[in-house]
Amino acid sequence: MRLLPLILLAIAAPVVAESTADPEAEFHMGRLVYASNQGQRVWRPWWAIDYPEAEFHLTRGLARLTSLDVARDSRHLRLMDDEIFDYPWLVAQQAGRWSLDTDEIGRLREYVERGGFVVIDDFHGDHEWLVMSEAMQRAFPDWPIETVAVTHPLMNVLYDLDQDTQIPGRRHLYLAPNGEIEAQLWGPAQWHGIHDDQGRLVVAINYNMDMGDAWEHADDPVYPVPMTSLAYRFAVNYVIYAMTH
Repeated sequence: MRLLPLILLAIAAPVVAESTADPEAEFHMGRLVYASNQGQRVWRPWWAIDYPEAEFHLTRGLARLTSLDVARDSRHLRLMDDEIFDYPWLVAQQAGRWSLDTDEIGRLREYVERGGFVVIDDFHGDHEWLVMSEAMQRAFPDWPIETVAVTHPLMNVLYDLDQDTQIPGRRHLYLAPNGEIEAQLWGPAQWHGIHDDQGRLVVAINYNMDMGDAWEHADDPVYPVPMTSLAYRFAVNYVIYAMTH
């Protein structure tokens, strides 16, 4: 069954691409470009931490696992770009390091009120949670951050998703004494989200996990295959939920 035709959202890379290009496909993955509260890195800014490998693998996975016509690379948008409203699916990585000014906060609210869907991924620990949640409280003071239960439609819109498996970053893996690859993270995985006044999930928050790394390291023999597979299934559910709700 074919999903509704889409023109999807834009992603960011170490060099920000022009966001005014004509659509190449039904679906364009989007990555949020932002200034960092820890300064910009010389190679791979925090917002582009897994680029381009994550996009290389994920876009091909989405094309393989759905009937969508998927663009092979991402597009890059800042919140103040007017083109952002043309792209309804946006990924924000390392949100514990972002710095959003008042205008950007207002534009984030406008973006989701006009139908946008945001996935926040790859942030860990108490400090990064405070940075992320402070921005969410400024943007959505009337919409609280809530736990996304396993019974939420997001969790079974196509795949029945497993919340018990934590998706780690590559840097969190180590070789255990028994010879198996294990992960050591800041704390347990937590699935959170923000709903609008109509009950639509508009922000999905992956806390203490790193789906971007699971996509990025899909061909890395060290990275556990079950975790990459789960990260792909989450991405498919996120896209289908966002485009059908």
